[in-house]
Amino acid sequence: MKILITGGAGFIGSAVIRHLFKKDAHQIVNVDKLTYAANLANLATVAENPNYTFVQADVCDEATLKAVFEIHQPTRVVHLAAESHVDRSIDSPEPFVNTNIVGTYRLLNACIAWRDQLPADERDDFRFHHVSTDEVFGSLALDAPPFLPDDAYDPRSPYAASKAAADHLVRAWHHTYGLNVVLSNCSNNYGPYQFPEKLIPLMILNGLQGRAMPVYGDGRSIRDWLYVDDHAAALCQILFEGTNGETYFVGGSAEHSNLDVVAAICRLLDKVHPQGAPGGHERLIQFVEDRPGHDLRYAMDYSRTADRLGWRPSVSFDEGLKRTVNWYMERRDWWVPILAQSDQPARQGLAAASDGRARS
Repeated sequence: MKILITGGAGFIGSAVIRHLFKKDAHQIVNVDKLTYAANLANLATVAENPNYTFVQADVCDEATLKAVFEIHQPTRVVHLAAESHVDRSIDSPEPFVNTNIVGTYRLLNACIAWRDQLPADERDDFRFHHVSTDEVFGSLALDAPPFLPDDAYDPRSPYAASKAAADHLVRAWHHTYGLNVVLSNCSNNYGPYQFPEKLIPLMILNGLQGRAMPVYGDGRSIRDWLYVDDHAAALCQILFEGTNGETYFVGGSAEHSNLDVVAAICRLLDKVHPQGAPGGHERLIQFVEDRPGHDLRYAMDYSRTADRLGWRPSVSFDEGLKRTVNWYMERRDWWVPILAQSDQPARQGLAAASDGRARS
């Protein structure tokens, strides 16, 4: 297969590329704008592979997309390029509208133009895999059943709204123009190579440095946690085996509150990086002003994916978190340069913790 992956230098995209090269000798073209969260160091293990090509480009750039398709002639497209951090979407929604909505629109048009000039026997084989999020479905009550693929959308942040709009565009291009598509919605990912402003790497790195570990509100918000390598395996299986027009959920069967996640990180750090101070790493936890419109809970029923494709998560949360903590401890060479070049505090909560608004 000739597979074009957008956002392949990001956290999930790079995991997908590494997974693909472990499995088969596909030709992979990575199209990435290299914004703040992208890092070609994520792909150091495959950079010299003769079947790997990197193209620095914006998915909003219609002319460049057209050239990429004509030069590399992909048979599959995996669309992962997205602005994804909720805090940033609250502060500045426009990049999310541009990348997540306009970028998806331009990419869909490029796919249609490329597909339509293919020989008739190749058109139906061309496929577009759109990767989305559980946040498009809104917030769940504590006692509510998990989201199902056919549930109504209820996005509640600029990020979630932009991803919901992109999902609708993909389905519209499928129904109106006959584009072969599969869609997937995932729960919260974690694991190696995740940009340090996300919850789990932020807490690990702050804990290693003896800095405040900021937790929004009372820490009760619940997420379903999915180890990134499990997600990568699922995305590849959906890409090749999924049914045209179908939506698949990818969850981790690991619902935990933010406070419980941070406490678990503290316990792991106490074992592998003891600081000798009373209270261990938990003394660093500080409750900060909550994010506006913070959703209480997300959870996904991925039984359709399990029943139809046989996929299930293979890494437990305890094991995945242990692997993740160990990775960040061992890979200072990866994260120290990122922190040195950071364009702003990793999360609003970190800024709040440092300017006196924290609540113990």
